[in-house]
Amino acid sequence: QVQLVESGGGLVQPGGSLRLSCAASGKIFNIISMGWYRQAPGKQREVVAVITSGGTTNYADSVKGRFTISRDNAKNTVDLQMNNLKPEDTAVYYCNLRQLRLWVQEDYWGQGTQVTVSS
Repeated sequence: QVQLVESGGGLVQPGGSLRLSCAASGKIFNIISMGWYRQAPGKQREVVAVITSGGTTNYADSVKGRFTISRDNAKNTVDLQMNNLKPEDTAVYYCNLRQLRLWVQEDYWGQGTQVTVSS
């Protein structure tokens, strides 16, 4: 099993910044990607940003230019720097790790961290 521990959520005013961090531990094999997803009340979980083992990044259109994902391969950590936050960014943010083990793709999720953007 893989454990993901997130930190860094909280309450921030519109235009403010937050940094989310996620640390992975346990039976980690061939990581395909790590990323962040979010789920707002009454909505489906959606991808925010993903970074592959090779360093390729992908962002949701709604966060491009405001959020930056980064990863430390040696420490198995992934961070999400969120700038110019908007009320619509309010959601529970989940860390994801996707790996390949014995030719089977596995997905692991953190417990989620609340981000609230409000004045």
